Amino acid sequence: MRVIKGPDLDAMLHDRMLIERLRQMFRSGCDVPLRHHHSIPTQGDRDGTLLLMPAWKAGRRIGIKIITVFPNNPHRGIPSILGSYLMLDGETGVPQAMIDGPTLTARRTAAASALAASYLARQDSNRLLVVGTGTLAGHLIQAYQVVLPIRHVLIWGRSPEKAKRLATHFSSRALRVEATEDLEGAVRGANVVTCATGTTAPLIKGQWLTPGVHLDLIGGFTPAMREADDDCIRRARVFVDTRSGACAEAGDIVQPLNSGILSEADIAADLFELARGERSGRRYYDQITLFKSVGTALEDLAAAELALDMALHHDTTS
Repeated sequence: MRVIKGPDLDAMLHDRMLIERLRQMFRSGCDVPLRHHHSIPTQGDRDGTLLLMPAWKAGRRIGIKIITVFPNNPHRGIPSILGSYLMLDGETGVPQAMIDGPTLTARRTAAASALAASYLARQDSNRLLVVGTGTLAGHLIQAYQVVLPIRHVLIWGRSPEKAKRLATHFSSRALRVEATEDLEGAVRGANVVTCATGTTAPLIKGQWLTPGVHLDLIGGFTPAMREADDDCIRRARVFVDTRSGACAEAGDIVQPLNSGILSEADIAADLFELARGERSGRRYYDQITLFKSVGTALEDLAAAELALDMALHHDTTS
């Protein structure tokens, strides 16, 4: 059985190829049971989370991701997200590969946001705001450059020092990257706002959204977590990666549904419908769009298959 570690996986997964592989997988579909989501008590102030995410294409490959999210880990010098992805042969069940879970998750999550933006963001968008300074931040900057002409990036985080370090790392002649402590001003000046945080209290206010902005919400993966307030939902045309996942697990969707601010019929489309051309994305230049990503095992399977295909291709050509 092949073992693909994080650095090797990063080298194998090119953003453009990954985005297109996700697009094709959302068009064709695969079998994706609702993921298992378990709360694990800890001695810290926040419980841990165990996620089990299976997916398969009959007769081809079976994949299952096992991920843990323990918010108190950084205080121990350990990443908050850990896990692995197991790939099995779809005909025999024989294990084929064990792949680094956090890297796979980060790369496919950023690629899914970029895929959504290819349908929902204005195609002349060149100013990106990244809210959050975790692992996803850098991947989002890189993925968005594939689908949009991004020239200026602002990074906001609760730790200004982390934001500054990220900005220094990614800034170049072709891309100006800066840290900011003015979240409201940054939102008002952005064409695209992407949020990847662990907050339970909304950070983004609807009154800050300017006409034509695209808002991408990634971080809230439980009903208690939320990154944008009710006014964002009221002002935007709302899209999700999957209806079943977002309506059951994402606080930015679940809470407005429960309060009556949003109905399931108000959700304009999911990524299946966008990729298949069954529903339209952005309708006009000044429209505000909102995409809520909660994650799906379909994305993991697509990314893992691409990585294994690339590894096998390398074997045959080396």
